[in-house]
This record gives sequence, structure tokens and C-alpha cells, in this order.
Amino acid sequence: MYTLVADLVLLLHGAFVLFALFGGLLLLRWPRLLWWHVPALVWGIMVQWANWICPLTPLENHFRLLAGHAAYEAGFVEHYVSKILYPENLTLELRYLLGLALAAINAAVYLLVIRHRRGRRA
Repeated sequence: MYTLVADLVLLLHGAFVLFALFGGLLLLRWPRLLWWHVPALVWGIMVQWANWICPLTPLENHFRLLAGHAAYEAGFVEHYVSKILYPENLTLELRYLLGLALAAINAAVYLLVIRHRRGRRA
């Protein structure tokens, strides 16, 4: 049971990361998601730049320990994403770049959304 809950937290965490990164695209269809996406985006950037651990990481680890599994010490990005994208540990400089990429990608998406909305009005 605890393994299932830990896996659900993992999926929620992954969905949040994807929403923070690409959720701006959903604004093309559902503009009111802006009020959910902006805080998610700001949180994602702050976690990267301030070197914080997202609260979902210790929550997942808590359930993994209750299930008798090993917890991981680093954050979600370091444990899952960096293993896929980066073979070595995630450095502070790389975290700054990830935060900047998150901001830049979403700035481009927001410009696209603004242009799309203006085009629909014309």
C-alpha cells in the first residue's frame, strides 16, 4: 500500500514538473489556467535557483521508507531527471541554467499565447 502511495506521489511530482515546464501551452485552450500555471512556474524556478527540496520529495521518501524501501537523499530533479539527462550530479550552475530554461521556455510560450489571443480577437 505504501509503495503505491509513494508511486502516486512520484507521478504527481512528475506531472507538476511537466506542468511547470509546458503548462503554458494549455493556456491556448484554457486561459484561466494562468492562475495555476504562474505559481507553479514561479515555484519551479525558485526551487531550482534557491537549491530547495520540493515538499513532494520528502513525502515520497516517507512512504518509501514505510514500505520498507530505500529513500533517496537528493531532490526529485537530481534523482530522476538528472539520471536521464546528466550522468553526473546536478551542479548549482546547472540548476541556475535549468531555472533560466524554465523561465525562457515559458516566456516564449506566453508570447505565443498572447499572439494567439490577439489573433482571435482580430
